[in-house]
Amino acid sequence: MTDDSGIRAALREGRPAGAWLSVPSPQVAEQVALTGVDFVVVDTEHAPTDTETVESMIRAVDAAGGVAPLVRVAEDDLVRVKYALDAGARGIVVPNVDTAAEAESVVDMTRFPPEGSRGVAGTRASAYGRDLDDYVATANDRVAAVLQVESGRAVDNAAAISRVDGVDTLFVGPADLSASLGVFGEYESDRFVAAVEQVLAESEVPVGTLATAPDEVDYWEELGFDYQIVATDADALARGVAASLDRY
Repeated sequence: MTDDSGIRAALREGRPAGAWLSVPSPQVAEQVALTGVDFVVVDTEHAPTDTETVESMIRAVDAAGGVAPLVRVAEDDLVRVKYALDAGARGIVVPNVDTAAEAESVVDMTRFPPEGSRGVAGTRASAYGRDLDDYVATANDRVAAVLQVESGRAVDNAAAISRVDGVDTLFVGPADLSASLGVFGEYESDRFVAAVEQVLAESEVPVGTLATAPDEVDYWEELGFDYQIVATDADALARGVAASLDRY
């Protein structure tokens, strides 16, 4: 586990391990957080997780202690980003960031003025306003910005994206990137490997990715990723049941 207030440092300087939450359940979120991962990502792009459930999942992760809850928003939209941060997310994961200009826009959304355009309000993140002064004074230095590389265009712009002030890490979405390159799911193909190697070589910030099975953890490690999300809740649930069923 890592101190959830230090997730930016963990992503930039360490080798944190994360878990992906696509099941809209506070109980599942808390169970996963209790495993000892450093951070979790609550997905709202491809999961049917509404805004109230996001907040409840963040609250459940906080209850586990020592785990940083991040939220993957559906797009680089100020309203979505603002709500996730107000609910208590320690960072934002944004899909399909293809250019440095888009990266600058994302960072702007995560920062209070004068550094950005995030609105100020007494919400859960500031103990409903009780700690508002301190939260506003420190949040810009504590909220992580994780930008996803999911297209050939993003690969070509990875160096420029990584140089944007406030970008903490790039995150390769293997399924979308491989699909964009015309080799969906072919993670050992020359085209996909070359794209990953380009991002790893040119990025000036750490680069992570998502493993959906234990053998993928080994493979991504061999390719040289700096950190990984090592499991998804839905896949782990299905895999565990299937393993027991096979044993039976």
